[in-house]
Amino acid sequence: MNQRLGQVLKYTGLATAALSVIGAIYVAWVVSQAPPVTALETATQSMPSVIMSSDGKQLGRVQQNRREPVTLEQISPWVIHALIDTEDHRFREHDGVDWLRTGMAILRTATGRTEGGSTITQQLARNVFPEEIGRSRNISRKIKEVVTARRIENLYSKDQILTAYLNSVPFLYNAVGIEAAARTYFDKPARELNPREAATLVGMLKGTYYFNPVQNPDRALERRNLVMRQMVRRGDMPQAMYDDLSDEPLQLKFKRLEDAPDAAPHFTAYVRKWLETWAEGTDHDLLRDGLVIHTTLDSRLQEAAAEAVETQAQALQLVADVEWSQQGMAMQSRSLDDYADAAKRAKAFDYFWRSKGGALLQEALRKTDEYRALRKAGNNDKAALAALHDDADVLQRVRASLTRLEAGLVAVDPTSGAVRAWVGSRDHEIEQYDHVAQAQRQPGSTFKPIVYATALQQGIPVSKIYSDTPVSIPLGNGKTWRPTDMSGSSGQPMTMWEGLVYSKNTITAQVMQEAGLDNVAQLARAMGITDSKLDKVLSMALGTSPVTLLEMATVYATIADEGRYRQPYVVERITDKDGKVLAEFGPQPPKQVLTTEVDNDLIDMMRGVVRQGTGTLVRSRYVPEGDLAGKTGTTQNNMDGWFMLMTPKLVTGAWVGFNDQRVTMRSSYWGQGGHSALLLVGDFMRRAVKNKWVDTKTAFAAPERPPVIGGTSWDEAPEEVIEGDGYMGDMAPADPASSDMPAMPAESGGLTADPAGVTPRPTLPAGGDTPRSAQELGDALRNMGRDPDTGAQVQRSPMSAEAPKATVP
Repeated sequence: MNQRLGQVLKYTGLATAALSVIGAIYVAWVVSQAPPVTALETATQSMPSVIMSSDGKQLGRVQQNRREPVTLEQISPWVIHALIDTEDHRFREHDGVDWLRTGMAILRTATGRTEGGSTITQQLARNVFPEEIGRSRNISRKIKEVVTARRIENLYSKDQILTAYLNSVPFLYNAVGIEAAARTYFDKPARELNPREAATLVGMLKGTYYFNPVQNPDRALERRNLVMRQMVRRGDMPQAMYDDLSDEPLQLKFKRLEDAPDAAPHFTAYVRKWLETWAEGTDHDLLRDGLVIHTTLDSRLQEAAAEAVETQAQALQLVADVEWSQQGMAMQSRSLDDYADAAKRAKAFDYFWRSKGGALLQEALRKTDEYRALRKAGNNDKAALAALHDDADVLQRVRASLTRLEAGLVAVDPTSGAVRAWVGSRDHEIEQYDHVAQAQRQPGSTFKPIVYATALQQGIPVSKIYSDTPVSIPLGNGKTWRPTDMSGSSGQPMTMWEGLVYSKNTITAQVMQEAGLDNVAQLARAMGITDSKLDKVLSMALGTSPVTLLEMATVYATIADEGRYRQPYVVERITDKDGKVLAEFGPQPPKQVLTTEVDNDLIDMMRGVVRQGTGTLVRSRYVPEGDLAGKTGTTQNNMDGWFMLMTPKLVTGAWVGFNDQRVTMRSSYWGQGGHSALLLVGDFMRRAVKNKWVDTKTAFAAPERPPVIGGTSWDEAPEEVIEGDGYMGDMAPADPASSDMPAMPAESGGLTADPAGVTPRPTLPAGGDTPRSAQELGDALRNMGRDPDTGAQVQRSPMSAEAPKATVP
C-alpha cells in the first residue's frame, strides 16, 4: 500500500514538474510575443502624416480616424478625476496591474458576476497594441496584457501613461482621443470640458456603443451620473455639485468632425498610393509617425487650375445642355454667354434622351444599387426597370451622371518633371475617377507630334512636299485604310510643316508611312507613354490608341525640354515631425530621346499651331505674349477634346468629354479641342501669367523660323488664319474593307469641302466668338500665298516685293 502510494506521489510529482515546465515554456513564449513598449512614446505623440504643397500649404492628411493629440495640460482636470475615480482609483499606487482588483474580479466572475479588472495601463496596452496583444478573451491575451502593462510602467511616468491613454482611446464617429471626442460631442476643446461633459465622455469607455450619448441618451445619462458619484466617493467632487449636475440633461452639441477637404483631392490620392509603397519598404507608419510629405504641387497654380476647370467646364456643360435640348439645334453661337442665357429656358438633354438615350439609360439603371436591391427582392429585369422608371429621383440622378461633362487638367515643369497642378475631375465629391492618371482616352491629333518627330529623326525635312489628295493605304487581306479630313482634299501641295500646323490627317498618314509604325510606337514610349498599351495600327498616327492625360503631358514636357525625357514625379522629400529629412527624391536624370535639331523643328512647327493653326484661340484670347507652342486634338464624333500647351517652364494639358463615350458634344464647333479643352488651359494660363506665376519672357532654345508653306519659307504669316480643329463630323470608313479600323480622330486643316464636292472653299476663321469678315479671311489667305477664292497655293516670284526670296530650311 505504501509502495503504491509512493509510486502515485512519484508520478504525480513528475507530471506536476512536467506541467510546470510546459507552463513555464508557454508563459515564456507568450511573454516573448508581448510587444516592446519603446513605441509608446510614438503612440503618445501619434499623429497623422501631412501632405504639403511645394509652397508650404497643407493639401491633406494620411489618416484613418480623426486624431488630435494633446498634452496633459491641455485636458480638463475633470477628465482626469473622472477617469481615475471610475476606471482605476489605485492608478497612482500600482505598478501596472492592480492585483487586489484582479483577484476580486476573478472571484466575482466565478460567481456569475462578470467584472473587468484591467487597469488604465492595461487598457492602454490593448489600445496601442491591439494586433500584438490580440482581442480574444483567453489566458494568452491576459498574460501579454499584464506583461506589456508592467513594461510600460517601468519605462514611463504615470502622467505619460495618462496622456497616451487619453490620446489613443476611441470614441466612435472616427474620433480617437479625448480632444477629438470633446469637439465631436460638445464642440469644444478638451481643456474646456466641465464636470458633466467629462463624466459623459469617460462614461462611454465602459462601452462606447452601449453608452453612446447620441444613439442611447438615457443610458448615457445614467452612466454619466454613476461616474460623477464615483468622483464624489473619491473626494474629487462635492456632493452639492453632484446634486446640481445630476438633474441636468446631457446637453450635447454633436458635430461629426470632418477633415477639411483636400486642396487637390485627386493629386493627394495619387500621392497616398505612392506613399503606401514607399512606407512598406521603409518601416514607417504613415498613420502615426507624423511625417511631412513635401510634394511638387504649387498651391497657387492648383487653385488657378481648379477655378479654370470649374468655370470653363460649367460653361461648356451649358452648351451641351442647350444643343441637346431639342431636335433642331436650338442655337449655333460662338458665344458662351448666349448659351448661358439660353440654358435658363432649355430642358437640358431632353432631345438626347428622347431620340437616342433609351438603351443607354436602361444600361445605366442596371448598374444602380436600387436595381440590384429590386432583383435581390425577387423582381425580374423588366419589373425592376419599370419600378426605377417610376422613381423620379433615381432617373434624375442617373441621367445627370451620364450627361455630366467631365474634364481633367495637369501642369508639369518640363525642366524637372515636377507636377505643379492636377485637377482630375470637375468635382471630386461627385466624380472620384481621375481623368489625369486613370482615364485612358483617344488623344486624337495631340498624338501627331510624335509621328512628325519620328519622321524628323529619320532626316525627313519640315519642308518636304506632300500632296493633299485622297490616301489609300493597303492593309493586306484585301483591306484598305483611307484616312480623310472634313475638308476633303484640296489637291494642293502641302509641306510637312503645314500638315502638323493644320492637323491634316491625309498628310499625317503619308508621314506615318515614311516614318514607320514600329518607329513611331518606339518613340512614343521613349517620350512618355510608358503605361498605356499602344495599338500598332496605322490609325495610331491619328491618335486612336487610348492614353492618359499625364502621359501626354510627359510627351510634351519632353519636347519642351529640348527633347529630354524626364519621368514625372510628385514628392520632393519626406521629413519627420521635427524636420529631419528621411528621404529625398527630386528630378530623375533626363534621357535624350530627340536630337536638338529635331526638337527645334518640332517646337517651331507647334508654334505655328498657336500662331496660325488650330490653336490660335489661346493666343488671341488668353495669352497674347510669350513663346508658346501646342497642339489641339478632337476625336470621332466629338467624343474627346484635347489641348496641350507648352512654354519653356510649364507644360499644361487638358481633356474634356463625357465618361460614357456615347454621349458627346453635339456641334462641331464646340466639340473641337480648340474650343473646349483649350478654354480650360487658356483660362488657367491667363490666371497664372497675370499673377506672374509663369514667366512668359523665357523663350525656347529652338530658334523661331518663318512658316514653311508650300515648300517656301516666308518671313511673315498672319498671326491667326484658322481657328478650330476642322472636325470631320460623322466620318464613315471609305469602304467596307476598312470598317474594322479603330474610330478615327476627327481633325483637319482649314478647308471645308464644298457641298457639291467639287471645289474646296476656305473655312471662315474666327477671333474669339465672332467670325472674321470675308475681307479679313481673304487678306489672311493672300498673306499665306494662297488664292483667296480657292485656297490654292499661288507661286510667287522670288523677287516679289510681297515676300523675301524663297529658302528651304
